[in-house]
Amino acid sequence: MPNTPVADSSQVFLHVRVLLGMIVSLGLAHLLRQFARIAEHPRDKRVYPVHLLWVLSVFLFLLHFWWWEFRLSAVVTWTFNLYLFVALYALLLYLLCVFVLPDSLHDYADYRDYYYSRRRWFFGMLAAVYAVDYVDTLLKGVQYLHGFGAEYPARNVLHIAACLVAMTTRNAYFHATFAVLAVLYQLSWIVRQFEVI
Repeated sequence: MPNTPVADSSQVFLHVRVLLGMIVSLGLAHLLRQFARIAEHPRDKRVYPVHLLWVLSVFLFLLHFWWWEFRLSAVVTWTFNLYLFVALYALLLYLLCVFVLPDSLHDYADYRDYYYSRRRWFFGMLAAVYAVDYVDTLLKGVQYLHGFGAEYPARNVLHIAACLVAMTTRNAYFHATFAVLAVLYQLSWIVRQFEVI
């Protein structure tokens, strides 16, 4: 087998970032298109504030992922497995966009009905995102993982547990509380851990 030249890691990162950028762009375009539809036709289907908080949360996830992604430029050796894992993580975020804001509400009375009818898909996907995020952080090394302190694994476990509860209950108070706390914590986490790359 002939020797193949090893690519410069910065060039590989740019190559990887193109695909990730396309996936994130598709997710953002989907969210913005569907949100614009809500704004253009506010009387078509009644909105649900809890649902809109999760739309905001997914929007923040995408922006945060794109911001955080620059740290991948420090990866010295890119393997196909690492590339595949990061690409799958981005695809999970895209699926979150699809589950949180559908193309059509023909089968649902309004956004509240949609939210509770599709909660298992959305919160199942959100739990998967937190699980994959932990594995992704671990793949970057134990030292990198420990750099976030004990808060990081606790954050992921609590979010996954809350998602599992959200999948099984229609309790409006639980869903509202979870949505508000999740968005506030997400903003806090981004500011405290990722304000500067």
